[in-house]
Amino acid sequence: MKKYLLIGASAFILGAGSMAYVSQQAVAAAQPRAKTYKMLGLFGDVLDTVERQYVSDVDDTKLIQSAIDGMLTSLDPHSGYLDAENFDEMRDQTRGEYGGLGIEITSEDGVVKVISPMDGTPAANAGVKAGDYITAVNNESVLGLSVNDAVKQMRGKPGEAVTLTIAREKSDPFDVKIVREVIKPKSATARMDGEFGVLRIASFNEKTTDEAQAAFVELRAKNPKMKGLVLDLRNNPGGLLDQAVGVSDLFLEGGEIVSQRGRDPRDIERYNARAGDMTNGLPVVVVINSGTASAAEIVAGALQDRKRAEVVGLTSFGKGSVQTVIPLRGGMDGALKLTTARYYTPSGRSIQRTGIDPDLEVAATRDEAQTIANRSYQFSEASFRNALNADEGKKRIGAHEPAEAPPEAFDAKKDFQIARAEDVLRFGTVAATPKLPKPTARLAELLSKSKVAEVKPATPAVK
Repeated sequence: MKKYLLIGASAFILGAGSMAYVSQQAVAAAQPRAKTYKMLGLFGDVLDTVERQYVSDVDDTKLIQSAIDGMLTSLDPHSGYLDAENFDEMRDQTRGEYGGLGIEITSEDGVVKVISPMDGTPAANAGVKAGDYITAVNNESVLGLSVNDAVKQMRGKPGEAVTLTIAREKSDPFDVKIVREVIKPKSATARMDGEFGVLRIASFNEKTTDEAQAAFVELRAKNPKMKGLVLDLRNNPGGLLDQAVGVSDLFLEGGEIVSQRGRDPRDIERYNARAGDMTNGLPVVVVINSGTASAAEIVAGALQDRKRAEVVGLTSFGKGSVQTVIPLRGGMDGALKLTTARYYTPSGRSIQRTGIDPDLEVAATRDEAQTIANRSYQFSEASFRNALNADEGKKRIGAHEPAEAPPEAFDAKKDFQIARAEDVLRFGTVAATPKLPKPTARLAELLSKSKVAEVKPATPAVK
């Protein structure tokens, strides 16, 4: 009996202690919650004031949606609100067919910036480039617009023309007239270049893995003596995570491809390859550049870490975050696109902001090599002010000695980065591949120092 009572008393004391702890927690939690309620009241007051005193009538729905989008975009460049119309358009895009110009864009300090044009689309054919700023659509400024609103300005009926005003480094603003089309980008294509195959993957939509496998199988059947494969992921803006996993799986016999980790350190989801390499061990080299982003970086990182392929080109974009699309009321109220995790390559490295560094750095042109020497001209995830920090505290490589670039005698009609990738296949490894002399380019720091040295000291003023 005594034993029973002692147990009961102990349980009561433990329970009381727990209640006290919970009570303290509730008080602590109530304080920031009270502040939240106060700020929500402030929001209501501001909305009411705008409704009553703004110079013209306002649309409450549009104001509130803009407020929601502003809240989300303040978190990082890839979070945002999609209204019902934009949510439907996003689903069309991931299915691999939609109307528009064929460009991946983002917003940087209220300015619309091109991440990458998609292969074979009106924008790519018109010469739009990664890093371009779009300042106006049909002579109407898009400065200050959200990505969703800018997209609405550019999309329309197929066959109609739209004029984009482009601002580009080292160039005066200019107009580009583009005719809208129903965009049906073929995400994967393959061709032979001498004794090597080149598999080009331009984006990652719902069809990419199947298209990549079909393109390679057809190419291999026509060219059974193929000696190696170049996987071209340049200017690939990314897309669906499952398709990045699927494409990586095509080249791996098993093991980890990528993991994603959320706020809770225990919240880790791993994606592994199944047995079966579609190339049967054929040598592979991956080509990337600063326009290689997101899902494309997952593929490059997986094949590099698993020693399945070496990487040639330039450091990739550095988008190492995962966005989850959360429908609201089944999509009737649109959806939230929210950053919920970082992803990690098989070796456990986060490439957020830093990107995938190539095993052999190769610039496409001599001008691009000079750009590498000047940090101010580089466009990447790290250039966004509110970009999610790299989890490991690493920093993206800055201005440095320029990469290999086409020699003076190189045929300008050929693709130098693909040519160097094929050299790696030919010699077996990057280490065994003869290196070319680096072009004569000056680092940005040296240029700035020389300018300072050229300024003659002023004559001291007589006081």
